[in-house]
Amino acid sequence: MSFELPMAPAAPARSDEWERAARMAVLLSWASLFYMGVEGGVGVWQGVAAGSIALVGWGLASFIEGVASAIIVWRFTGSRRLSNTAEIRAQKLVAVQFFILAPYVVIESARTLIEGGHAEVTVIGMALTATSVVLMPLLGRAKHRLAARLGSTATAGEGTQNVLCGIQAAAVLVGLAANAAIGAWWLDPLIGLLIGFVAVKEGREAWRGETCADCSSPLAAAAGGGDCCTGGAAEQLATVS
Repeated sequence: MSFELPMAPAAPARSDEWERAARMAVLLSWASLFYMGVEGGVGVWQGVAAGSIALVGWGLASFIEGVASAIIVWRFTGSRRLSNTAEIRAQKLVAVQFFILAPYVVIESARTLIEGGHAEVTVIGMALTATSVVLMPLLGRAKHRLAARLGSTATAGEGTQNVLCGIQAAAVLVGLAANAAIGAWWLDPLIGLLIGFVAVKEGREAWRGETCADCSSPLAAAAGGGDCCTGGAAEQLATVS
């Protein structure tokens, strides 16, 4: 009598569409990483030069978003592409990035309000934020669509960070313009406080996976089943677009 060892369950086949989406997610994350490095460096430089806590906070947020982009590159590289464990780890790591920014921005914004610090005019800072107002929501929307095809809450979380970056850039731009036009210095730290509180809120949602509440697992998505981002991130995106 012969005995046959049970066969290990086969991994789900990776559809061509899923593979293309995974490669595109990596490509967009590399592009984001490069842009966030430039955006963060110029934002912090001009924020410090002008004494703008909102611009400094936004620049630091760009570095944090760059870390989130690096996490997505890690997530979809090699054997981690179809790993639920890697997806969960990436989701948590992306969420942590939101919490790193909040304490600094809130404390510095409150200090600026109390001390009455006046930010100076920065043309470069205004040009940079204006560029991000246009670019970041487009990038975030593209990543949300990829998240739907990949079943990836981590990718949806990174896309939400991009959309928030655009919204925050618009708020910072309003503050900088108002300060330049009518000397409304108090708008800058108030916007800084808003950035800090939004970071906490979005961090909690990303940690719980609520940025893409209906995302299926990457294993199911790779096999061609399941929709993602029909709630959560998609609804946030609809309110922005």
